[in-house]
Amino acid sequence: MAERRRDARNRLLRQGESIRKDGRYQYKYQVNGKPHFFYSWRLEDTDRLPAGKKPCLSLRAMEKQLGVDMATLSDPLGQNMTVLELVNRYLRTKTGVRPNTKMNYGFVCNLLKKESFAERKIRHVKRSDAKLFLIKLQEDGKGYSTIHSVRGVLRPAFQMAVDDEMLRSNPFSFPLVNVVVNDSVMRQALTPKQMRVFLKFVHDSGCYGKYYEVFYILFHTGMRISEFCGLTIRDLDMENRIIDINHQLQRTSAMEYVIEKTKTNAGTRKIPMTDDVCRCFAAILEDRQAPAVEPIIGGRTGFLFYDKQGMPEVAMHWEHRFKHARQRYNEIYREQLPPITPHICRHTYCSNMARAGMNPKTLQYLMGHSDISVTMNTYTHLGLEDAEAELRRVAESQAAREELEKLSGKEHSVIKFSREA
Repeated sequence: MAERRRDARNRLLRQGESIRKDGRYQYKYQVNGKPHFFYSWRLEDTDRLPAGKKPCLSLRAMEKQLGVDMATLSDPLGQNMTVLELVNRYLRTKTGVRPNTKMNYGFVCNLLKKESFAERKIRHVKRSDAKLFLIKLQEDGKGYSTIHSVRGVLRPAFQMAVDDEMLRSNPFSFPLVNVVVNDSVMRQALTPKQMRVFLKFVHDSGCYGKYYEVFYILFHTGMRISEFCGLTIRDLDMENRIIDINHQLQRTSAMEYVIEKTKTNAGTRKIPMTDDVCRCFAAILEDRQAPAVEPIIGGRTGFLFYDKQGMPEVAMHWEHRFKHARQRYNEIYREQLPPITPHICRHTYCSNMARAGMNPKTLQYLMGHSDISVTMNTYTHLGLEDAEAELRRVAESQAAREELEKLSGKEHSVIKFSREA
């Protein structure tokens, strides 16, 4: 009888178990006559993980799980799983996501449930099928952003199936812009003139004048509206004129108020106040009307604005106010204003700072962009007038420098002549 194999700790290896040259434990099993494998750096749950290796289940734990799968599933490799089943399996792995992300997942699932594509077996989905499905969504009237969200769930879900050896390749691994037309409308910043006339209209309006300070602040700080709504009295250092942005306030579809981290790590930042912005915040603090008992959300209290129910105002409140103010303006004046939202204010601030020649890295910090390319895209939105103004500025600067050099040369000649005399 052949001697049974043992590992370095003299433990007997079971049938199907072996050790690879790199030290990993391997288990081999058969499905439909074809060999399959899985690996682990640990044989038992009590084994220590080698230094520098990613956490993983022990080989014996995976064998046990395989035993359950083989006993309860007619399809142990999961190839008969439907697209919707795969998506649901993938979403169960996405724990700890933010409320907005969770809501987006629910939207995608509800959309898929109405599509016959969701009932397709994943092993039958080819790349052309994936492309045709996204094209169908656009033909049915779905916008590019919606299709982008759907693909944003399907692609990683199918990649999970590839990683789990259910599939050989990911049918959704292709550039989306090569398949559907990007018909989304690019957010357009207001021109400096449009911003001025809108703010003047709000300032002079008996109806909207009470919102002027907030509108001004959003146009002149570039804050995200969720960041502004999350501000508390403690976040405003009026003495040193600094806005401390370290969180955001959101309200979920279930009407729950939550304090979240900033959108990215770069979103946590301190913004200096200009004189005008400081005066606006001072006016807000002076007029602040808080409920008798201020609510505590995520350990924070002292928010700047409250609704009729005594809860902090959220993005929706300010989006409606911008919309109504802009509509009223367009009802009065012949020269119409484009859509204005809190995010348009942010985009306008970024464009204005770029026009003013602010260093891109400084602007990236103030905007809270994690990637400089996002900031640099603002510079590509500048048009002919901006290019002409920049050329004039460079030309005037060069002319002034040449004139200064001439004056310096004459002064040097005069000094030299006087010394010789």
